[in-house]
Amino acid sequence: MAHKYNNGPDQVVPSDDIFTVKADGYVRLRIPESGKAIETITPISIPSLLKRSAEEFPDHTALAAKVNGKWEKITYQQYLVNVRTCAKAFLALGLERMHSVCILGFNSPEWFIADLGAIFAGGIAVGIYTTNSAEACLYCAKSSSANIMVVEDETQLQKVLSFRSEIPDLKAIVQYTGEPSHPDVISWKRLMEIGDQQTDDLLEESLKKIAVNQCCTLVYTSGTVGSPKAVMLNHDNFTWDALAISERLTIERGNEILISYLPLSHVAAQVVDIYITMTVGASVYFADKHALKGSLVNTMQEVQPTKFLAVPRVWEKIYEKMMQVASQNGYLKRSIATWAKAHALQYHINRIKGIKSNSWGYSLASVLIFKKIKQALGLNRCTFCASAAAPLSPDLKKYFLSIDIPIMDAFGMSEASGAHTVCIDGATNLDTIGMALPGTKSTLYNEQDGQGELCMYGRHIFMGYLNDPEKTAETLDSDGWLHTGDLGHIDETGFLYITGRLKELLITAGGENVPPVPIEQLVQIELPCISNAFLVGDRKKFLSILLTFKSEIDNETGAPLDTLTPSVQEWLIQLGCPATTVTEILNAGPDSRLLEALKKGIDRVNQQATSNAQRIQKLAVLPADFSVATGELGPTMKVKRRIVEQKYGDIIERLYN
Repeated sequence: MAHKYNNGPDQVVPSDDIFTVKADGYVRLRIPESGKAIETITPISIPSLLKRSAEEFPDHTALAAKVNGKWEKITYQQYLVNVRTCAKAFLALGLERMHSVCILGFNSPEWFIADLGAIFAGGIAVGIYTTNSAEACLYCAKSSSANIMVVEDETQLQKVLSFRSEIPDLKAIVQYTGEPSHPDVISWKRLMEIGDQQTDDLLEESLKKIAVNQCCTLVYTSGTVGSPKAVMLNHDNFTWDALAISERLTIERGNEILISYLPLSHVAAQVVDIYITMTVGASVYFADKHALKGSLVNTMQEVQPTKFLAVPRVWEKIYEKMMQVASQNGYLKRSIATWAKAHALQYHINRIKGIKSNSWGYSLASVLIFKKIKQALGLNRCTFCASAAAPLSPDLKKYFLSIDIPIMDAFGMSEASGAHTVCIDGATNLDTIGMALPGTKSTLYNEQDGQGELCMYGRHIFMGYLNDPEKTAETLDSDGWLHTGDLGHIDETGFLYITGRLKELLITAGGENVPPVPIEQLVQIELPCISNAFLVGDRKKFLSILLTFKSEIDNETGAPLDTLTPSVQEWLIQLGCPATTVTEILNAGPDSRLLEALKKGIDRVNQQATSNAQRIQKLAVLPADFSVATGELGPTMKVKRRIVEQKYGDIIERLYN
């Protein structure tokens, strides 16, 4: 009966449903009758949000990307025109209402424009991870009833061409960089020409049918457990969540600059980027997709962002580069750096504890040392640095505190349209994921001894999983609370902490539940040479740990190389058992001195165990680090536990025989 409702795009269709699994279904928005302004704010659609920004900031830069060495910028007025042109082209190519446009590529203006164009045209935008196999892409396209596939380049195009005949609803393929090699594939330039040739009639009709409480975007989960689920998100989920994030971060309207950079094109965070920047009229500068090869710092130096969000791997790369530079310094420089870092770390730890302090040493180091470091990294104007998508180790946080760059954690899920908690300066610590965004609620389900399953509530909570009522009912309860599957606790000040995953709990032969993630993180802290620690012991008499050493990465494929990082090589020299590759370590046995060092680290972890059942008794070194390319990590850098257990099943068996 969708044809009855033609007062879009900001209409709210009456519905009593808390969730739906139908693409054309409607849900009841969680808007309280009274409360704070942000809780009761009138819903707005995504098309209206972009239109409002274009009216308020018509000449302000919306998107900027480097093309042939020069920054090409799009104003908000041009952004709106381009999105409308793209939407008209999609409609001309046959995009049907509530069918999808699947986008397969890295961050770029075209990605953003295609995403919004699909929504303006009354379709559903679907981002697909660039690391997905052809089979995984087929699953997303088929289950979302894709009419149009938008790909970045020849590599992604070949995936689509391999299964094109299996998508009955597919009507067009668009390639947004380079010239397509296939005659039936449309270039981005041609797509926009098609849009320019259309009248506004079809687009205006599509906009009238849009409802704020109907699905506009699907975000497929990374599939670390089972098949990916299609998270249905509506206009209010995004526009309201973007407003809540903007308020928490106190982003000033119209003059903020953000860099959008996620090396794996993390889809959920990418779409949140779109709406936060639209909400405040901010500018997005896109880093090069090969940024981890070294170009990211160059981009940051040019742009000098005021806000910077990155996944942990980016911060790790910056840290590794800093360590490499520091190792070449002489004694005097190292001594000065050690002195400065001690003052900065103490200053920030005091602030976290609520102690006001500003020693002369910190003040002097800020001017003489930290200012130069920030300039070298392009962060001298940055007022907020954040890490998201996966946990950032406390040790890495401490390091950046010691160079006067506090990194704030942000926590969310695809099912919460991005973020639920964010740390901010003055309201953080080394272990928390922050406080809930204004207007949202958190609670613990089945709480025991102050710990339980973290549950979320608010206007940002998703509509349901497309065509999957069973999984939807498992995740959303009858009162509309989202059950995250994360174990955690909430302290008396309102800080949230994640302590493990319900589905990842190891149950020992003695019947004790052991959350592996906190133990794995402790191992990484005690053994900085370790990249990944993987706890095993489900239905076993004791716990064991699988360790991977930090190694270099193949910049083309993202796969781990055999060569150890310089910091690990230096550590091995200090132990008296030098090696340059993982193979050398394993061929040596490993060396007894190395094993002793690893065991001492494990002993320090065991001293912090809450019970004997949580003590690690055996360890094994794996022949290669984990990565997305080799299958052990999902697109959001979470470990695929089942895959690791299968891949290294023989090594695990030997630990228990």
